[in-house]
Amino acid sequence: MSEYVLGVDLGTTSVKVVLVELSSKTVAASYALPTASDILDNSGLKAKEQDTGRIINTLNQCIASLPRDKLNNVSRIGLSGQMHGVLFWKGSSGCDWSSRDSFRAKDTSQLITWQDGRCSSSFLSSLPKPDSHLSLATGFGCTTIFWYMKHRPEILEDFTAAGTIQDYVVSMLCGLDGCVMTPQNAASWGYFNSTTNQWNNDILEDAGFPLHLLPQCVASGSLAGQTCSDWHGIPAGTPVGAALGDFQCSVYSCMTAGTDAVLNISTSAQLTYTMPADFRPPDAPQPASSISYFPYFDGFYLAVAASLNGGNVLATFVGMLSAWMKELGAELSDSSLYEKLIDCALNQDSSDLRVSPTILGERHDPLCLAQVTNISTSNLSLGHVTRALCRGVLDNIASMMPAAHLREAGVGRIVGSGSALSRNEVLRQEVERAFPQPVEYGQNADSAVGAAMVFCDRP
Repeated sequence: MSEYVLGVDLGTTSVKVVLVELSSKTVAASYALPTASDILDNSGLKAKEQDTGRIINTLNQCIASLPRDKLNNVSRIGLSGQMHGVLFWKGSSGCDWSSRDSFRAKDTSQLITWQDGRCSSSFLSSLPKPDSHLSLATGFGCTTIFWYMKHRPEILEDFTAAGTIQDYVVSMLCGLDGCVMTPQNAASWGYFNSTTNQWNNDILEDAGFPLHLLPQCVASGSLAGQTCSDWHGIPAGTPVGAALGDFQCSVYSCMTAGTDAVLNISTSAQLTYTMPADFRPPDAPQPASSISYFPYFDGFYLAVAASLNGGNVLATFVGMLSAWMKELGAELSDSSLYEKLIDCALNQDSSDLRVSPTILGERHDPLCLAQVTNISTSNLSLGHVTRALCRGVLDNIASMMPAAHLREAGVGRIVGSGSALSRNEVLRQEVERAFPQPVEYGQNADSAVGAAMVFCDRP
């Protein structure tokens, strides 16, 4: 009888679950649903919250849609999800298991997501400096808690535990009163030193921070406990891994060698590779650097160039053209327009038009907005503009993590993944033009698969 590992990813817009066969490490079944959990913000404070109950209901729907006979033979569960965000709950009553084989959310706050914008730059500058190599940002768990301390302290008084949405699910599955958290998620909260694997307790205590809300830290890839009840046919007593970061799991799903780099272009874009075993990050944040270092597994770090500008740039271009056409009395669906643009660009091998596509700025340079230069009468065709736009997306990523940098790091191959790359041959051509390393496509990054694979690879 085959054994399976269940992988779960609680994403920003959807939940995905997979069953990976333990011995062959192949995906035997998968299911995904949008959560439709966003809560409309009328406060004007740039709040970004999601309905916890809807997320958990969607998770239960997804698990229930997997084959019951395979769920009966799940031997481990791995979870990942959206990082940075924070959810509060009452440790003794954070969920209700009264249904036959599932739980529902109870005595929790809404999920304040990584997209929350309430912590302004002036508010962030008023906070104590962290003992960490990562800068603080709005939407980070600890900065959000500081905001609540100042503006809504009564909310914090109602709860005894806090974590990311994936940490919460792990706690409920295992019947834990508190929260355990891996360095992957803790580093995304701020005020965590990933070299010592310790929260900045002294700094936070001096600032009056509610230390009892900080989760207990355990190693990435370790177990948090066992299921306290049957769950959609998964037996009680099944080992559950401590929750992981969605980015790290997506990399784990497609990086097969230590000399690989992974380039993912979907809505945004990331280029990453594994640092040597003896690497330790800087002692203090380097906000002007385009490369960040995220905790990975077994003491390793990922070097990451995370661009805010990826497939969303092309989507914005398509949306702009579509709006212009409607104003001119012509209509074409976005998908048809996208296909025609790619065809035009494939007929245009190169262009001297230059597009810097940073319409959203970048984290290390937020004021660097997009530009189009070297415009002439001979390079204004759709083929020229689309080709230049695709090249600009890759030039931007390559400026953040140059090919020479990859070569010096020992990167021998680039694994290309993501919806934008899979749909757009022009982007793939520009990847191969921007980087001399061989590029391999076809193995898409998948956080749910990565979360399962982590626990396939561990005893």
